Amino acid sequence: MTASATSDYHEYPKTLPPDDFWGQVRRTVNGQPVPAEQIDLIVQAVCDLLELGAEDDLLDVACGNGALTNLLAPACRNVVGVDHSEYLVDVARRNFEDAPRVTFTLGDAADSAEHEPLPERFTKVLCYGSFSFFPDATARRWLATLARRFSGVQYVLLGNLPDRDRAPAFYGDRAGWQASLEDPDAPIGIWRSADEVSALAAACGWHAHLSVMPPPYYARHYRFDALLERAAS
Repeated sequence: MTASATSDYHEYPKTLPPDDFWGQVRRTVNGQPVPAEQIDLIVQAVCDLLELGAEDDLLDVACGNGALTNLLAPACRNVVGVDHSEYLVDVARRNFEDAPRVTFTLGDAADSAEHEPLPERFTKVLCYGSFSFFPDATARRWLATLARRFSGVQYVLLGNLPDRDRAPAFYGDRAGWQASLEDPDAPIGIWRSADEVSALAAACGWHAHLSVMPPPYYARHYRFDALLERAAS
């Protein structure tokens, strides 16, 4: 990340009320937190796509302040959230940690995957709304590490990905947006097409199943989800 992008991610949440959990992670529309009904749609979609159950140990990568992690926790046996913002991890720990079943740790996505002492314990992995901020090299390193070290993982869900092919539907007649589509430090990060995500996953040992949220979801016109499962050897 550039200094400005890092500052925005790490410093902006500090400017908001300590209980503005959705605002802190920019799950907003026109600056306002999305309605509870939208959050419910997200939680249901994640649970359905990952097939979360009482025997699952979930790794939530780039979890932010843990607000979404907290809503997914009842569907799992154990949940570990990882994020590289010290402030947001502190918010998560103060508000949502329930050790040893729900814990939060400070760390970079790829580094944490490479140094996780018990990678085989996890059965599912989630990265919701954050994969677009991973540069290609980081994305490849992370996905390849999951395939290599996390032998117990059945599915990886890359949620809420901005679709490059549908960027015009989001930007409309605004000018100059094309220059930001490949910038991981832009407000939305890298816009990758469905084909690009599928190819990236395949290069790292995963097969991608792509889907779009149901019509009530506010961002379905420009975002999609990618459920990854291990590619046949």
